[in-house]
Amino acid sequence: MRIQTGQGTIPLITLIGIWSISALNALPGLAVSPILGKLSAIFPYSTELDIQMLSSLPSLLVIPFIILSGKLTEKINNILLLQAGLVIFSLSGILYLLSTKMWQLIAVSALLGIGSGLIVPLSTGLISRFFRGAYRTKQFGLSSAITNMTLVLATILTGYLAEVNWHLPFVVYLFPLISIILSFYLKKNISPYPDTGINTTNRETERPADSSFGKFGIQIRHLMQIMSFYGLATYLVIIISFNLPFLMKEYHFTSGNSGIMISLFFLAIMAPGFTLNQIVSFFGKKTKFACMLSIAIGMALILVSRTEWLIGLGCIFAGLGYGVIQPVAYDKTTRTAIPSKVTLALAFVMAMNYLAILLCPFIINMFKDMLHIETQQFAFIFNMVIALIAAAWAYIKQDSFLFDDRIKQV
Repeated sequence: MRIQTGQGTIPLITLIGIWSISALNALPGLAVSPILGKLSAIFPYSTELDIQMLSSLPSLLVIPFIILSGKLTEKINNILLLQAGLVIFSLSGILYLLSTKMWQLIAVSALLGIGSGLIVPLSTGLISRFFRGAYRTKQFGLSSAITNMTLVLATILTGYLAEVNWHLPFVVYLFPLISIILSFYLKKNISPYPDTGINTTNRETERPADSSFGKFGIQIRHLMQIMSFYGLATYLVIIISFNLPFLMKEYHFTSGNSGIMISLFFLAIMAPGFTLNQIVSFFGKKTKFACMLSIAIGMALILVSRTEWLIGLGCIFAGLGYGVIQPVAYDKTTRTAIPSKVTLALAFVMAMNYLAILLCPFIINMFKDMLHIETQQFAFIFNMVIALIAAAWAYIKQDSFLFDDRIKQV
């Protein structure tokens, strides 16, 4: 079976290889989460800082290595770079299973961050290499759906494995071994970059008419706009993961049900990916306006709800809005650079996701301290207001490059 790409066809096994890389984006840090509460008992001499490093070090190292990987794609064979990242990722899984001391776990966490950082931009970069136009938009949607579906399923799996033995959740870090095998099919079918001259006929269908890529081959102003908007969107919704359990406790709901609500949130992020082309075709230039409005509605429902099902509905609204923004941001990024620079541009955009996740708790706590506010409602009120402002801005500027999301046909 062969898959249409907008510039020919590729075997289904090649597409499965690309999807397998997308699935891995959900894994860093996942295995540690279910055992964090047990680590102080498993390692009685470890400090709180040790435990924090175990969970935060991969996320810290992912960011610089995403950028490094994006830059290396200009100089190194992309598949060889991908395979190197997959080997490092898999090696971290093996070493996690063999580790018996806290310092060993911390060292392996650093290795995991490096390996993950190397493969993250290639998960989207390969889509931009193989697909064009509406086919590419569709694949970005499916890639986002696969990442979030893997996150939900792997969270359930690691939680179960943690109850059996604290080492077992690290088994999920062996999944890249499958991707290593599939990467050889990618190597067979990947084509060289097209001519990187600015004025090619093919690229005129892919770029805005007034683009100027300059000597760097990247339209920096447009790229910065996408980075800022994507980082903002991630920051707005990630408080559901960070703050919802505390808000539900404040509302006197069963704290254990917060995990169900967060799972609903990630499932909602996944859903739009399967029909992304239809969603973007329907909303057109108002796509990001509708998404930000959906996020704001989600925050409002969570705030006013006094029943758990309404909180769940709020999580779904927020997830649906973000589930469109994420793949659309990646697709838009491909139009800000010449082909050989697209993966680098995508690396900068994807790094904003991890940066927003890292900064979110600090931003919320900073404003809470400044305003002397204790309630957990503050994070949701604050982000709801920002989402409404962003929605208004998206509506006003709907004809601009950033907000005009109409799909470019091949």
